[in-house]
Amino acid sequence: MAPAARPPTRNRTWLSAYFGTPGNAVITILCLGMIFGLAKLAIGWLFVDAIFSGAPADCKASSGACWPFLSAKLRYIFFGFYPFDEQWRPLTAMLLFLGACGVSMVPRSWGRALAVTWIVVILPTLYTLMAGGLFGLTVVPTTQWGGLPLSFMLSFVGLACALPLGIALALVRASSLPAIRVLGVGFIEIVRGVPLISILFMATVMLPLFMPDGITIDKLLRAQVAIILFAAAYIAEIVRGGLQAVPKGQIEAGHSLGLHYWQIMRKIVLPQALKKVIPPLVGLFIGFFQDTTLVTIVGLLDFLDTVRTAMRDPQWQGIAVLEGYVFAAVIYFFFSAIMGAYSRFLEQYFRTTHD
Repeated sequence: MAPAARPPTRNRTWLSAYFGTPGNAVITILCLGMIFGLAKLAIGWLFVDAIFSGAPADCKASSGACWPFLSAKLRYIFFGFYPFDEQWRPLTAMLLFLGACGVSMVPRSWGRALAVTWIVVILPTLYTLMAGGLFGLTVVPTTQWGGLPLSFMLSFVGLACALPLGIALALVRASSLPAIRVLGVGFIEIVRGVPLISILFMATVMLPLFMPDGITIDKLLRAQVAIILFAAAYIAEIVRGGLQAVPKGQIEAGHSLGLHYWQIMRKIVLPQALKKVIPPLVGLFIGFFQDTTLVTIVGLLDFLDTVRTAMRDPQWQGIAVLEGYVFAAVIYFFFSAIMGAYSRFLEQYFRTTHD
């Protein structure tokens, strides 16, 4: 019997893909016209008609962007109400944090020494720079922290703490012990069943009502713990999906080698599970980095909130309407793009692919 003939193949160039049929050609031309029109408006507003120096009065006469607003408010947008003369400290802390993150992203640096360095050296140094009280640094209460350093702390530090907690919750939920499994399922479902803003409200408003007289917990710490617990519940579900994707034969092979439960999890199951869930984990991290703006409900000003507050300045109100949001969008896109690119790098490094 003759083998079935293969369907005819055709090498379609990009030109035939976009203009191969009359319908495709019309849609392509309309889209190109729309893109060209939007690009022309954006370039005109951002650069051609924009004001790059001057006073608020100069911006009123222009139809373009008012970039002097950013020049005047940049330090407040980045650092919030942090004392003006001490703003070199959050700047140094932010640069140190970003540099440490850059080094930590290199696979060659991974290991216990890196984790110990973060816990023993980097995090205490960052806190000392921000809070002061040592080495002659002026004490700055957390109520004056704000801007981009606060966003970094709430998101990246919170997620770094939530990741091991989420992995532990995933193992608890997958446990064969009913009592432990019920506790894990209950915590995960309760936390995932309410919005983050409700947990922040409970942590900052309701929790102090149940504390003994004379005992208070810092508002920033309460918000940080709330974000950690909330993120851990979502991380647990993502990791649980990775655990279920690991073939049962891997666990049986571990038992045949004489390994106990924790050795199997640490050396066989978890490495494979975490490799499979890199894309959703990074997507969750990007979402939480952008969701830190919800802390404004508890009186904390993250990066986007300082942008909004700067735009309410009577001197610039009604003049700088979009400039702050455009600047914030660029910052958020920059760091989100870096996380997305690093996710793709990790996938290639671990030889994983999107299913």
